Amino acid sequence: MEATGTDEVEKIKSKFMSAWHNMKYSWVLKTKTYFSRNSPVFLLGKCYHFKTEGEYRALHSFQSCSAGALGITEISGNVEEFRKDFISRIWLTYREEFPQLKGSALTTDCGWGCTLRTGQMLLAQGLMLHFLGRAWVWPEALAVESSDWESWTAHTVRKLTGSLEAERDPHILPQPPRGSRRSWDGTERRNELYHRKIISWFGDSPPAAFGLHQLVEYGKKSGKAAGDWYGPAVVAHILRKAVEEARDPELQGVTVYVAQDCTVYSSDVIDRQCSLMDSGKGGTKAVIILVPVRLGGERTNTDYLEFVKGILSLEYCVGIIGGKPKQSYYFAGFQDDSLIYMDPHYCQSFVDVSIKDFPLESFHCPSPKKMSFKKMDPSCTIGFYCRTVQDFEKASEEITKMLKSSSKEKYPLFTFVKGHSRDYDFVPSPLHEENDLFSEDEKKRLKRFSTEEFVLL
Repeated sequence: MEATGTDEVEKIKSKFMSAWHNMKYSWVLKTKTYFSRNSPVFLLGKCYHFKTEGEYRALHSFQSCSAGALGITEISGNVEEFRKDFISRIWLTYREEFPQLKGSALTTDCGWGCTLRTGQMLLAQGLMLHFLGRAWVWPEALAVESSDWESWTAHTVRKLTGSLEAERDPHILPQPPRGSRRSWDGTERRNELYHRKIISWFGDSPPAAFGLHQLVEYGKKSGKAAGDWYGPAVVAHILRKAVEEARDPELQGVTVYVAQDCTVYSSDVIDRQCSLMDSGKGGTKAVIILVPVRLGGERTNTDYLEFVKGILSLEYCVGIIGGKPKQSYYFAGFQDDSLIYMDPHYCQSFVDVSIKDFPLESFHCPSPKKMSFKKMDPSCTIGFYCRTVQDFEKASEEITKMLKSSSKEKYPLFTFVKGHSRDYDFVPSPLHEENDLFSEDEKKRLKRFSTEEFVLL
């Protein structure tokens, strides 16, 4: 009887907090962001010029590297192209009224799940590069901005999704949005299928491979519980486990590598790329490399700004997660000394992604935000995507040059080292326990990362 009463209290508390958070986190999109027409804007490897006059340098501190050498695609004088590109990125935010998280009374992640959401966006961009390529943009992207975002309440979403046919066959190709007069060709239909499939992997229900429910379960293995705040380093390891455990055949060609103590061991990365598929056949996997780092001590060191800008100028960069203490953002670009980001601190209603033609608008951000680099919290995780071993070798070479150019007299943020991590271990690693997702060594590392402490040389 007492336990039942406690459960009721928790449910009432959860509903009260959900209502409070829904009101608190409903203002994100109401503020406008201003961009200069006199400076180029970079977004995940693409450079946009908002006016055609004048000459622009790709990066002031990397004068020896041309935009072409950095793999940058330059697009001049077209604000609409930037808007379409930005809106096409997958945006994952706080949600409410989703199925209850196992072992808790929580049906929302408002107030605590922002780093998990930004981690999802990091992984989602890697999957978009893998299945769609960097050139892809959502054909309906510009229609999102005209949507009335304040009307996306729980009642509205339920009414909209409830009117859709509950067809759950994932192999049926999606139809063009209602009201669209443009006919889709085969390539567009194929791309839209993957667009929806990628979003469905991040759905807020237990079956979704990279949904909040699964990530929270993996987080429990590192001592985290639903409702706890997650740091960017812990989330990197959780994403790795989630990809390793994913059973969808489409995901068997992707793996995740997390750098150890700010070091990327090249042979370990290549081993992951060349590992056997579940079918037993050999093949090369694409790899998403996640590097937890600190951009300084207690405060962000502005000396690292040019390196961060250089990273965001590369097409194989999938973004950076971090932000402010206890507030995580997904950084995807920059203009001058301000970083461009998507904010997960916006409460939206649960969308059932298993329904055919589920609404896509709430998964695309209509409004970019900007933050001064020096206001960032030092703790962050940087992500890269490499389709082949050759891509990884090229990326490591380019990034190493950037690290050397930007570090000057300081130690670089992280390093690429040839060989395996075990080649540098003086103490043998403990054996993995059966049915345990994390080894004892990983648990110790995650415990240290959970406090966001790093050793700075």
